[in-house]
Amino acid sequence: MREITEETAIDLGLKKEEYSKICELLNRIPNITELAIFSAMWNEHCSYKSSRRHLKKLHTKGKQVIQGPGENAGVIDIGDEDAIVFKIESHNHPSFIEPYQGAATGVGGIMRDVFTMGARPIANLNSIHFGSPQHKKTKNLLRGVVKGIGGYGNCIGVPTIAGQTLFDESYNGNILVNAMTLGLVNKNRIFYSKAAGINKPVIYVGSKTGRDGIHGASMASATFDDKIEEKKPTVQVGDPFTEKLLLEACLELMADNSIIAIQDMGAAGLTSSSVEMASKGNLGIELNLNKVPCREENMSPYEIMLSESQERMLIVLESGKEDYAKKIFDKWNLDFSVIGKTTDSKQIEIIFNNLKVAEIPIDLLAENAPVYDRKWKKTKLPQKLKFNKDNFKSLSLSNCLKKILNNPNISDKKWIWDQYDHTVMGDTIQKPGGDSGVVRVHGTKKAIAASVDSSASYCFSHPISGGKQIVCESWRNLISVGAKPIAITNCLNFGNPEKEKNMGEFVECVDGITEASKFLDFPVVSGNVSFYNETKDKGIKPTPTIGGVGLIKDYENMITMDFKKINNIVYVIGKTEGHLDQSIFARDVLNEKKGPPPSVNLFNEKNIGTTILKLIENKLIVSCHDVSLGGILTAVSKMCISGKKGLKINSLKGLTNKYEYFFGEDQARYIVEIPKDNILKVVEMLNNNSVHYDDLGIIQEKNLTFKGDINLPIEELSDAHKYWLKEYMSN
Repeated sequence: MREITEETAIDLGLKKEEYSKICELLNRIPNITELAIFSAMWNEHCSYKSSRRHLKKLHTKGKQVIQGPGENAGVIDIGDEDAIVFKIESHNHPSFIEPYQGAATGVGGIMRDVFTMGARPIANLNSIHFGSPQHKKTKNLLRGVVKGIGGYGNCIGVPTIAGQTLFDESYNGNILVNAMTLGLVNKNRIFYSKAAGINKPVIYVGSKTGRDGIHGASMASATFDDKIEEKKPTVQVGDPFTEKLLLEACLELMADNSIIAIQDMGAAGLTSSSVEMASKGNLGIELNLNKVPCREENMSPYEIMLSESQERMLIVLESGKEDYAKKIFDKWNLDFSVIGKTTDSKQIEIIFNNLKVAEIPIDLLAENAPVYDRKWKKTKLPQKLKFNKDNFKSLSLSNCLKKILNNPNISDKKWIWDQYDHTVMGDTIQKPGGDSGVVRVHGTKKAIAASVDSSASYCFSHPISGGKQIVCESWRNLISVGAKPIAITNCLNFGNPEKEKNMGEFVECVDGITEASKFLDFPVVSGNVSFYNETKDKGIKPTPTIGGVGLIKDYENMITMDFKKINNIVYVIGKTEGHLDQSIFARDVLNEKKGPPPSVNLFNEKNIGTTILKLIENKLIVSCHDVSLGGILTAVSKMCISGKKGLKINSLKGLTNKYEYFFGEDQARYIVEIPKDNILKVVEMLNNNSVHYDDLGIIQEKNLTFKGDINLPIEELSDAHKYWLKEYMSN
């Protein structure tokens, strides 16, 4: 029997004081299996011990919210008995260690979270962040992650409809891979993870358990050092074909009234799934590990409980339904085993070789897990930069625009999208490259829009403003395709929470997200926190990622960003002040990285957004695109490229600095295309709603032109936009 010491606990990722607390709560020294269970359930990834008290502030209620945070995924009502189940989750550490499998199992894991609730997955999205393109690891990490996302999603047959890919040197030592899935379910047939009833059979289904992924959850709650290669065994190995079988088998069983509770074996595997189900039901659970299907010989209780082998589920069945359920899983060629039962003990009891090898009160692992009130430091709003004429005198609008279009964070990501199947299932009606991806709700006129967004530079500069901005960006991206925003999911990626600055960034980003989502009635229904994203004491910029979901009641009202017709008029909706601080222009052209992010006016966001929706619903505009990174000229260029049409830009009125106007990143703005016959109606609606607008120009045949400063053929714009990533990955 292995001797348990304080050092043993530390090796498992526990703190000294946590080990002491465990011994005190148990009134004894735990054995190695029990200690491993505590280490899994008390790590940051499972317990949210540093974030829990702050996450309570999030706005989570709404008229269409069926299920908010606390389940495998959030659920919203979209009418006609239909509901959408969705969530975003991180798989950062595994993807940095082993990019293909890390990214692949991230996709597999988030899909299980969705179909665990009875929903058939209908769309995938992703938000991936890499280090500087010049860093020696970046290209291989990018290639591996993209192949992993595509490899898993394509094989299981779920379209990848949207995403984002960004680069920043802060991710050199810790990339981010955030995966999101949407599923469709009948709102009366939603399944939950709360166990109920005594002596109900506990069922293990799916793949066999192996030694891959052991300590995966603990690894996700630790920083990296020089020994990163040694952590490869903690990365799970996925099999999308088995997941497809598991999906179909689970959905078949769900059609009958056999399931009481169901839980994916994700982080911390059998440990977390069993404890969470029992905890939610205020029950105990007894497991016989000799009955767990294993693919490797002589696996110990410790290994079985902590394995994160993929494509596995834990189910609490109604009594007497075992044979019925087994037939279904046998048909799909999946493992099925009754491995335990629910009890009234309120403990987890582990049996192995006819011996009780663990016995722990459930509440010590779940509700009574540590909650820390960590010290945090407030970030001051940086002083606004002062730009003068000397900053701009040697510049050319055309050259600046082409440089920005070629920026890694602006450039066309077609090389990535082409590796994802975005048309499988036949319901994708807006593919990657627009403001949001859109899929039809099969057999109806409804469509669901979804987007993922993040803005690390804004959040790093001023976390509260950045948190608000990223919610608003999600809001605008949904509106830009004609969808009414309903709810969001968030993936909160930060550095070490034990550092006051990092913890402060987290707290203030959450505050910003809360303020914006409440004002916009855009609640958070699910999410994930990923801390300790750092290597050798150097952390990432704060990167909250927002996944937004909206409804288009009639998909024929969906709108796209491409310019449609010669002689149509183009307006900028929303006021332009010319905010350059923290813009792509300031960072890439002026080499200036200081200053505050653009301010966020939530009233304007809501008012302008709802007005844009009215314009779309009344068919008064024919294309729309929000203004974000790169400002007006960048947004217009993308619309020109997409529609293969030019734009003659009018002379500017009331603004002396054209660079500030064209490249400023002021918020709450959209570019819209208006047929001439609709101008009076559009102006009337804008005026009635007190919405500012600029008459930007008129669509023309071939070139983007502005006085004598810009005269660029669409082909040249397109080449500048498409060049960087294609060239980067070809070398």
